[in-house]
Amino acid sequence: MVPSFLSPSFSRLSLWVSGVILVIGFLKLLRLLLRRQKLARAMESFSGPPTHWLFGHALQAKQTDFLERVVSWAHQFPYAHQLWFGQFLGFLNIYEPDYAKAVYSRGDPKAPDVYDFFLQWIGEGLLVLHGPKWFQHRKLLTPGFHYDVLKPYVAVFAECTHAMLDKWEKKALEDKSFDIFCDVGHMALDTLMKCTFGKGEKGLCQRDNNYYLAVSDLTLLMQQRIESFQYHNDFIYWLTPHGRRFLRACKMAHDHTDQVIRKRKEVLKDEKEQEKIQKRKHLDFLDILLEARDENGLRLSDTDIRAEVDTFMFEGHDTTTSGISWFLYCMALYPEHQQRCREEVREILGDKDSFQWDDLGKMTYLTMCIKESFRLYPPVPQVYRQLSKPVNFVDGRSLPAGSLISLHIYALHRNSAVWPDPEVFDPLRFSPENMSGRHPFAFMPFSAGPRNCIGQQFAMNEMKVVTALCLHRFEFSLDPSRVPIKMPQLILRSKNGIHLHLKSLGRGPGK
Repeated sequence: MVPSFLSPSFSRLSLWVSGVILVIGFLKLLRLLLRRQKLARAMESFSGPPTHWLFGHALQAKQTDFLERVVSWAHQFPYAHQLWFGQFLGFLNIYEPDYAKAVYSRGDPKAPDVYDFFLQWIGEGLLVLHGPKWFQHRKLLTPGFHYDVLKPYVAVFAECTHAMLDKWEKKALEDKSFDIFCDVGHMALDTLMKCTFGKGEKGLCQRDNNYYLAVSDLTLLMQQRIESFQYHNDFIYWLTPHGRRFLRACKMAHDHTDQVIRKRKEVLKDEKEQEKIQKRKHLDFLDILLEARDENGLRLSDTDIRAEVDTFMFEGHDTTTSGISWFLYCMALYPEHQQRCREEVREILGDKDSFQWDDLGKMTYLTMCIKESFRLYPPVPQVYRQLSKPVNFVDGRSLPAGSLISLHIYALHRNSAVWPDPEVFDPLRFSPENMSGRHPFAFMPFSAGPRNCIGQQFAMNEMKVVTALCLHRFEFSLDPSRVPIKMPQLILRSKNGIHLHLKSLGRGPGK
């Protein structure tokens, strides 16, 4: 209870605080309205599908058929259309190669309205950096993806895949379908742990499993935040149950990364241990980060190292999981292509248990099938940029600096003006003769231009080894009662999992 002599002062203070809050709220609303006006004016030469008066297209984005809806919009609105999440966040959604080239051949930064949401989790790594610092990090990290560094990883990919396939041998005996996505996710994480941190031979421990669950949670929460305009304000978001759950998952992911980095730095203080690391079969990603120096001899800070490790773990784990899982679904859906890939794999493998580096270049038909599955099921279906300068498009329309761009890779890859019969699975689209005349920005599973995915060769090598070994040991078939429901969640997932029947072919190691 407030004493009577303080009541007038307390009342005045309350009124003053309320007034300040109202003024701040009014100024915030005014800023949002002015920004909306600016974005809408920039896109006034582009039409688009009808919007909800409050939510824009956000309600449609939450529907399970949203990806197919965007493809239908691509037919209705050639080149591009407006896309609004709420009334204050508007993008020009593009899905045509010349439009993609106009933007992605440049080095425009990622759209902060979307990618700033990542900062709490992955920090300022390559994914969100721009300008000189992005260029510096890209230059320092590029040697980590040289083929001499990637060569020994083939054995790591094979080892982790065999561990997963041994589990699948037991599941296959039950003679019922099961969801492969989770197992592939754990295998991809196990692989990255060994390639990034040099983990031992024991596979994932409970702490690593908790990290996997935290990353899965973070990707779900991130997608929900992007689609829900009421969560775009940091102050409001951190007060919600979603925001608090996001922070808990971030802490779990950060604690894991920090512990591994701290242990490695302690080991590197010992000269004998340093010699052992240099003599190892391969340097892991963390070794390369800790030893990286620029032309002035400066190393990356601890904060920079954690950001790049967290970025690599996110981008290299979830995207690979999606790519492998949807590829195996395609193989189950198209058994004639599955069998042809298997025959190629057996011919390359011969009497060996696993693959060598030189074998990867021989997987021509498998590679075409991987690329066709990337076309139909791109691991990252949508990416965003903010224009740093005006852009002129091929049809004469333009956008000013500051405009937001959404490249819808899923719709680009199903654009019937570019891909005849786009819904048909046809690996021969990627034969040398068919690729020769194709627009360089028609196929963008790893983005394109100067800001393309730095780890795409790593990802392709892993995809080849994992999928080849899967097809060597198992025959995959569909479960008609559990057809996957495509769901964009930063990466392309399935709302109900990817359930397949597996038949063991009796070709495990040593058999």
